Amino acid sequence: MKKLTRPSLFILACLVWAGCSTTKSLKPGQFLYTGAEININPDSSAKIDNQKQVKEDLESKTRPRPNKSFLGIKYKLAIYNLAGEPTKPKGFKNWLRRKGEPPVLMSDVKLKYNNDVLKSYLISEGYLQSVVTGDTVIKGKKGKAIYTANTGARYKINKITFPKDTGNMTRIINANKGKTLLKVGDYYDLDTYKNERIRIDNDLKENGYFYFSPDYLIMQVDSTIGKELVNVTVKVKDIAPDAGLKPYSIKEINIFPNYSLRRDSTLRRMKPLEYNDFNIYDDKKTFKPRLFDRLVFFQKGELYNRKDHNQSLNRMVNIGAFQDVRAEFLPLDSFKNNELNLNIYLTPLKKNSLTFSVTGTSKSNNFVGSEVKITQTTRNLFRGAEQLDVSLSGGFESQIKGTSQGKNSYSFTAEGKLTFPRFIVPFYKPNSTNAFIPKTIASLSYQLLSRGSEYNLSAFKAEFGYNFKENLHKEHTFNPISINFVKPGFPNDSTEKSLYAANPLLRTTLERQFIIGSNYNFTYTNQMEDNRRNNSYFNGSIETGGNVWGLFVPKDEKGQRSIFNVPLTQFVRVEADLRDYYKITKNLIWANRLNLGYGYGYGNSSSLPFVRQFFAGGSNDIRAFPARTLGPGTYKVPTTATFADQGGDIKMMLNTELRFKLVSILYGALFADAGNIWLRKEDKGDPATGNLGRPGSGFKFKNALNEMAVGTGAGLRVDATIFVIRLDVAFPIRKPYLPEGQRWVIDQVSFGDKGWRKDNLIYNIGIGYPF
Repeated sequence: MKKLTRPSLFILACLVWAGCSTTKSLKPGQFLYTGAEININPDSSAKIDNQKQVKEDLESKTRPRPNKSFLGIKYKLAIYNLAGEPTKPKGFKNWLRRKGEPPVLMSDVKLKYNNDVLKSYLISEGYLQSVVTGDTVIKGKKGKAIYTANTGARYKINKITFPKDTGNMTRIINANKGKTLLKVGDYYDLDTYKNERIRIDNDLKENGYFYFSPDYLIMQVDSTIGKELVNVTVKVKDIAPDAGLKPYSIKEINIFPNYSLRRDSTLRRMKPLEYNDFNIYDDKKTFKPRLFDRLVFFQKGELYNRKDHNQSLNRMVNIGAFQDVRAEFLPLDSFKNNELNLNIYLTPLKKNSLTFSVTGTSKSNNFVGSEVKITQTTRNLFRGAEQLDVSLSGGFESQIKGTSQGKNSYSFTAEGKLTFPRFIVPFYKPNSTNAFIPKTIASLSYQLLSRGSEYNLSAFKAEFGYNFKENLHKEHTFNPISINFVKPGFPNDSTEKSLYAANPLLRTTLERQFIIGSNYNFTYTNQMEDNRRNNSYFNGSIETGGNVWGLFVPKDEKGQRSIFNVPLTQFVRVEADLRDYYKITKNLIWANRLNLGYGYGYGNSSSLPFVRQFFAGGSNDIRAFPARTLGPGTYKVPTTATFADQGGDIKMMLNTELRFKLVSILYGALFADAGNIWLRKEDKGDPATGNLGRPGSGFKFKNALNEMAVGTGAGLRVDATIFVIRLDVAFPIRKPYLPEGQRWVIDQVSFGDKGWRKDNLIYNIGIGYPF
């Protein structure tokens, strides 16, 4: 009992000391400010709409903010006090004091200022008769501010009046008033009025009013009509300048594709190349003129409009050929007429660049290693903003523990990728007019993987396809041609036979494969919208192999359709990955993922080829099981297996994770993962080759939930925004390979048992979040 009591008393003493230390250094007459308390209509039993949120908003607007705290402990103030007054200009005490936070005092509280701020906020929300009074309460050496808000009734909109149609500008405003954000019956809301001014300004910008501003509009509100109603009148201010009240058209479009400040005067003096509506100032002919047909949406003589302005800028930035993009609109004759000259200044990126990277890897299957990669990038290859990336990489991995401890593998990869900033489609010229640059991508790669004296794999891949963004949220990738050729190699026939005898599953893994097909990928995300309470992400893909070629390729003497004596792989594979991120609070996020996959092999193939199969287990998957060792179904990889990778045709996975901030850039997580993989048809093996099959590997819908693995754990993340380093520790609480009725093992969890920890705890190190 004493062993438990003493640590508890010590912790309690530390907490008491931390609480007391926040006031011990205060001087006589000083009181520590602990925060603000908001009371809304305390004399009324009726609550206002969304009272809890309004209360939180009011509290957040009070100043000053109290000292930061964690679990009720003002840790930064305690650190500040612990450091004390430094006696030297430098040293540990100075460093410690800077890490702390000086006390926030009651004398810093300005009640009248806060009263005015809170009243202004309530008025902006429609409580036009609100009154706020503030007072202070001091107890001991601490104090707080109490603000009482009597809101009165919340006003609603009774009528909206737009300007009379007296000219072109008022005609445009009235023509678009059906899109107004002001609705009869809605509450008075200052933010809505501001957004309505922005909406009208945007309508005018689309019709040539380049110099108009939302500040030139005024919303006159009449609250004297009674019954807590207001009339709103939209007007153009009388003091609006003449330049903002007339539309402007484009006179000249001057493009400087190879611009620099050093050459500014030289470029302006030279004779431009006249191409369509553009005057191109480029004596070095850096880019083909037709490139600008896809980048600049303005035409001579047309009215200025914001849509063309934004799309032009976005395209010039997103094409990836320029390090600086600037568009300048200059009025002719100092606003005396209604014409603008458009000057576009473009500074290209360097034509060639070389990048070098070294990465280290640590995997859940006990492999560690490193890779060196060098990439040569050539931009504007054919003077149309094309980009060629050629990369070479080499790496090694070694298994540091397990049944194959000491086993090494080496890899070499060469890849070339050519990107065209446009669609290249035979006999057709698609016209994309949104803000994002469509891309045509052709790639070719070769990879050699060597497992020392056992075997090696040579993989060739060629792809041709398209990538384009429909809008900010939706992205499509379509590769009509995708060719993969995988060829195994062995030192000699005896090595091959001994490998297959030791592990018959290697026969399907290391077989020659020829995949010719197509693939399509669709991504939707709104994660870039930080103001949303709930964000989502979806990725869906479909891939086919051998479908079209299978119609034309004749069968060989074995009844298989083959190309170059290699059986043509035929399959259809679909996968969906849905994620949801719900912000419970600013620093508490509940993340969930559902991942489903299905593959159907036909013709030459009874299942998906190994390189296209689904896998379970690992740092981004079901973290309580080593990578690629879970499943299929209720099958368990023997501990003596030299090759543990297990693939399947079907995958179901659910992940849930609670993410919370600890301190600074350190975050924590609690998670649970569930799922498994299955073969579409059970692997019954082939006794002639020594393959005993994989009992329980087949998928049956009625048994799927009963064959799910479940794991849970906790993790730490260092989130520095530009990179995330993750450490997770997980353990299984349901093992699908155990007999029915014995699969839940949560009652066997024993962190104090060394043997249990060795057999069950899985450590995962990763870069980035798991999903």
